[in-house]
Amino acid sequence: MAITTPGASVMSEAELSARVRADRAAGLTCSFANGCFDVLHVGHVRYLTGAAAQADRLIVAINDDASVAAIKGAGRPVQAAADRADLIAAFRVVDYVVVFPDLTVERLLTTLRPEVHCKGCDYTVETVPERGVVLAYGGRTVIIGDEKDHSTRDVIARIREQPG
Repeated sequence: MAITTPGASVMSEAELSARVRADRAAGLTCSFANGCFDVLHVGHVRYLTGAAAQADRLIVAINDDASVAAIKGAGRPVQAAADRADLIAAFRVVDYVVVFPDLTVERLLTTLRPEVHCKGCDYTVETVPERGVVLAYGGRTVIIGDEKDHSTRDVIARIREQPG
């Protein structure tokens, strides 16, 4: 028996570009969130829920395994990119998921031109690295989520401290 769940489609960049073009032709707007999403925690849920509220469609870009290792260091990611993408795609608030190989999302932002680029509370609008790219095509950057009092690094550390 097949299980059908609400949620997003994990797709290639080409498929995503076509879908975004179709959405725009239908008058829909897109918000864009990105990250490693290695070990999910409540901060991720709040970030994605807030990002989804910014537009009609939510695109989530997930770093591939090589870029996570380069950004986060040895031992990361804990889960493979395909698994992380499937987890994020299961969220009702997420419409599209894409795995990307770059260290930043500048290339994807330039290609997709989402109306809203969402970043977490570990940034300010002024410190978002891709802010200039978003401003250049006429988009806006917003800070989403709650205060950064939880992290994947902390969750992994707590798990490692458990006996057995």
